[in-house]
Amino acid sequence: MAAERHGGASEFDMSQHQQTWSGFCKLLLYSVIAIAVVLLLMAYFLT
Repeated sequence: MAAERHGGASEFDMSQHQQTWSGFCKLLLYSVIAIAVVLLLMAYFLT
């Protein structure tokens, strides 16, 4: 019973997972860059 799995490893689509992970990493990178730009602009204009 403990070894029972819902969906086997054959149902796991690794290429789709890698594509999703790549998209998440790009979103994270662009978000960090956007926040850094906003902070730099705030530092420039508010001082």
